[in-house]
Amino acid sequence: MSTDTTSPGPRIYRGLNHKEGIGWIAGMTPVQAFLLIAVCTPALIAMSRNQWSATLGWGLFAAFVAVLILIPIHGRPAFRWLADLIMFQTGVLMRWSPWQSRAAAGLAGDHTEPDLPGVLARLQFPDGPEFRGSRICLIHDTAEGRWGATAKLTHSGVGMLSDDECERLASRLGSMLVGLGHREIVDRVSLCVRTVPDDGTEYAVWRERHQRPDAPALARQVTVEIDHDVASVSVRTELFVTVSGTEEALRRPAKAAGGGIAGRAYALYRLLEGVADGLRGLGVTSVTWLTSTGVAEAIKTGFNPAAAASLSFRHLTSPDPEGTVGLPVSQAGPALAPAPAARAYHHDGFSSVSYAVQPPESGTTFGSLGPLLAVRTAGERRTLAVHYEILSAAEGARVVKSDRFRNNVLVDAKAARGFNTTEIDSRRQRGAREQEAAVAAGHAVVRYTVASSITVPADWNVEDHAARLENDASGRFRLLRLELAQDSAFVAAALPVGIGLPRQKRAFTA
Repeated sequence: MSTDTTSPGPRIYRGLNHKEGIGWIAGMTPVQAFLLIAVCTPALIAMSRNQWSATLGWGLFAAFVAVLILIPIHGRPAFRWLADLIMFQTGVLMRWSPWQSRAAAGLAGDHTEPDLPGVLARLQFPDGPEFRGSRICLIHDTAEGRWGATAKLTHSGVGMLSDDECERLASRLGSMLVGLGHREIVDRVSLCVRTVPDDGTEYAVWRERHQRPDAPALARQVTVEIDHDVASVSVRTELFVTVSGTEEALRRPAKAAGGGIAGRAYALYRLLEGVADGLRGLGVTSVTWLTSTGVAEAIKTGFNPAAAASLSFRHLTSPDPEGTVGLPVSQAGPALAPAPAARAYHHDGFSSVSYAVQPPESGTTFGSLGPLLAVRTAGERRTLAVHYEILSAAEGARVVKSDRFRNNVLVDAKAARGFNTTEIDSRRQRGAREQEAAVAAGHAVVRYTVASSITVPADWNVEDHAARLENDASGRFRLLRLELAQDSAFVAAALPVGIGLPRQKRAFTA
């Protein structure tokens, strides 16, 4: 999806939204058009030779193949489903999919070397130089050549805000994204929100430290009973932001800063304060950039929500809470992740189902994703991630010009041949013109994706809880279950490492 920051308020999420991947040739990609021509050629040749029986046979075959190529089923054509199924089953049969950590296998390893499954295996976590008293962990995506950093945020939420206040926050978010786009160093911002089942560990430790020995016995008993009842249904929320830039964008400023990992870190550090200021304008009260132990704990609790209690207890009972006590990167991943199922992902005694969230064509407003985080049963965990990519001014201009030209050609061709122009065609044409005008006025084009997941203990029926998440989205958003890719979808929806946007394959289309 893509959008712009043309106007204030919730229009950052509506008005000029476009879907990626719609082809130039009657809505087909070049590959689809080539395959369709190839399967239709025998029927056309037979027709030119007046071989009508052969024409009928080849025509039926071509129609069948065209349905497999063109008709999407849950977001993917049948041929794509077949290719994905072959790759999925190959990974299962060749034993590439099951995962076991080195620690679980009893193997020794460097505590600074990551031990992570699936798409996370391409990440490295070097420590940058000191920044405001701590060494920030850099997230290096070796596959895409990206460098980033993650921060943990404190926010009061938007559930009690008025519509006007939500519009102001949306406008500020758009301004922050435009500002990052003008710098052309950081071009991706990922926001990840996770609910945390609160078992009362932190409060219990606090009470032990502040317990009054002269308190009445009855008051103690009542307090214990209240704590027991409330702790089982309490839910907290944690919020992360990950910012990253490409190797190409960082190379020159990194070279000027001394080169190497430290140079890339300094190039990112120069923008972190600006990002923090923009986030404070969105109501964030604190921004804490994570060290390697902080990133490791964020990943670990993503895979294993039950680990949050022990990690919190370790920090609260440590004699040096501000020190380096924490989880090493080598232990950030799950201990065990069996071969993924087609419709769910199993890890460390938990099961997760992940979805791509598709906003409606009519648009949505700031804060409307909140129902996806509404926990229905004590013990389940819900996550929501929004990934933004700000295109450079040159790339944005190229994209909107290509989009406008394609829509004009489509409408003009229909009119010239006497076909009626649908309202969808007209709306896309108007949107393309408006988006080109907005980019010419200095606004930015932003790609974005939204992913959501639900995690429950492995002995629960995960399908029941997935159905509840789908019910919460019904009437607001369309949830597309990412079958055959649940392990990668879980990373995009639940882990604050900046993975979640596919590579841009071609120009945006309306």
